[in-house]
Amino acid sequence: MRMNLNYDFYRIEGSSLMPKKGKILIAEPFLNDPHFKRSIVLLTEHNKEGSVGFVLNKPVDMAVSHILEDFPDLDVSISMGGPVSTNTVHYLHTLGNAIPNSVRVMKDIYWGGDFEAVKNLAKAGALSRKEIRFFLGYSGWKPDQLEEELAQNAWAVEDIGSFEVMNYTGESSWKATLEDLGDKYKMWLLTPETPNLN
Repeated sequence: MRMNLNYDFYRIEGSSLMPKKGKILIAEPFLNDPHFKRSIVLLTEHNKEGSVGFVLNKPVDMAVSHILEDFPDLDVSISMGGPVSTNTVHYLHTLGNAIPNSVRVMKDIYWGGDFEAVKNLAKAGALSRKEIRFFLGYSGWKPDQLEEELAQNAWAVEDIGSFEVMNYTGESSWKATLEDLGDKYKMWLLTPETPNLN
């Protein structure tokens, strides 16, 4: 006997957060786009012109000196920021005014800024993986596109701390983020990555 339930077990209740700069998007467990599957995206811009963000948990096994010319070989995180302009390099950092023209995203987290200042700090040995992380490409949404995806429950919007922004760099961070956010994501956590194999 087939029954239609008047309840969606995967719909998130209790979160009324709206997308804005400094919030994260957490991909719902069935989102199979290879760029965003089980991803966490930090929004660095959200306005009437669209949205920009960076996937925090899609690491790339590559040295920064291999992607940036005349740059020292630092032990820093490099991730795929998203599917847009993957031939460009972007960075988030905690250095504030030490990197002129950077944009404050949230407390202690800044986006971009003068690349020569970044290079000079790196050459002086004054940069660490706790202070800066790099991204290949970015995630972008046209006006109203993100709102449409949110209406389809493709993403949950949540807060994040500065420590997590700089340290959620691995594939397991999606699960760790949900665990930190408590019971409302229990069904998401219980969903196998490949449901058809169970």
